[in-house]
Amino acid sequence: MGQKADVVIIGGGVIGICTAYYLQKAGRQVILLERDEICSGSSYGNSGLIVPSHSIPLPAPGVVFQALKWMFNPESPFYIKPRLDLNLMSWLLRFTFNCTSGRMFASVKTLVELSRASRVLYDQLISEESIRCNYETSGLLMVYRTEEGYEEGVHEGKLMRDAGLPSKEMKVNDLIKMEPGIRSDIFGGIYYSEDAFLNPSEFVTALAQVVRDKGVDIREDIEVIGLDTNSVNGIKVKTSFGDYTCNEVVLAAGSWSPGILNGQNINLPVEPAKGYSVTFDTETPLLKHALILGEAKIGVNPLGRNLRLAGTLELAGLDLSISTRRVNAVVNSAKRYLNGGDKFTADNVWAGLRPVTPDGVPIIGRLRSHPNVLVATGHATIGMTLGPITGKLVTEILCNKGQSIDTGLFTPSRFGI
Repeated sequence: MGQKADVVIIGGGVIGICTAYYLQKAGRQVILLERDEICSGSSYGNSGLIVPSHSIPLPAPGVVFQALKWMFNPESPFYIKPRLDLNLMSWLLRFTFNCTSGRMFASVKTLVELSRASRVLYDQLISEESIRCNYETSGLLMVYRTEEGYEEGVHEGKLMRDAGLPSKEMKVNDLIKMEPGIRSDIFGGIYYSEDAFLNPSEFVTALAQVVRDKGVDIREDIEVIGLDTNSVNGIKVKTSFGDYTCNEVVLAAGSWSPGILNGQNINLPVEPAKGYSVTFDTETPLLKHALILGEAKIGVNPLGRNLRLAGTLELAGLDLSISTRRVNAVVNSAKRYLNGGDKFTADNVWAGLRPVTPDGVPIIGRLRSHPNVLVATGHATIGMTLGPITGKLVTEILCNKGQSIDTGLFTPSRFGI
């Protein structure tokens, strides 16, 4: 089966679907290929938080020391599965190199700008396309049980304000007035008014239907095996159901993106970072706002009558197995912050793989060696936040338009590719 297209997008998560949306608006003819069903990967069960406040990259001063304390504890927020993997070793060395104040500050301002722009696009998209996805813009509370944790949150809040994002420090009494679902024995919190939350799977599947209706050809259960960039007729996308020939490719396959480029001898430095979520029916809403439980590194999304807890960062390769011990650690940690802990169960469990770069910044741009291949991956824990702006930036690059945000920090060339 030979198929021809203008642009082939590889990946049917939030990045791929948002890219398809903006490309079709720009008049491009698009085929989108997804290895499973649309929104079956990390876009399905993630926290659903739209968080400009979460703009500090993973590699930061002190992270390596903290990670060393956590990494051999299978219940900790961060865990590395022991294995002999040269790519992982190389990635960890690069990660360590990026844990400096200078590199962190350079990333924060750009990530805040990117996230705030994406939040505006969410408002427009959801309104213009009448998407129903439990979208709420009431902000987010970072909640801390200890004075030490709170002081760290205050420091992060100052970093965000310096980057242009407002935040408000709150002591326990004012915090509980604002959000009665928080326990009275916590220490304090930080309020970020520009954050939001939604049901991620409802958003992605609804937007996918919108782009289908607008003429995008979405094909599911088609696995991309590799690329042939030497074809005289354009790029050849090799799949489990034949080849597709196109003018340009957008690689938005998340943690599976590096494997697609292996045949081109391109080492895309993206590691899969497994995260878990637990979603359960609370009968009545427990919370009015989205939360991040500071010391435990757990995101909490009210999701209407449901509640979703999401957390952990586990470097274990392309492994989607579920560790009951780690899931229970997420649930038990949440009980120490929130009222109604007796309702928290570990029944509806999900695991997904977030694509993480060693500098904590997404890769968005054309490959230097293959300029008709554009990469859009490496969004780590903020893929949902950055979905719309990534799709818009990819469209601007492919259509040779002026970029609404400077993407110099995100270019693949920073890794020599």
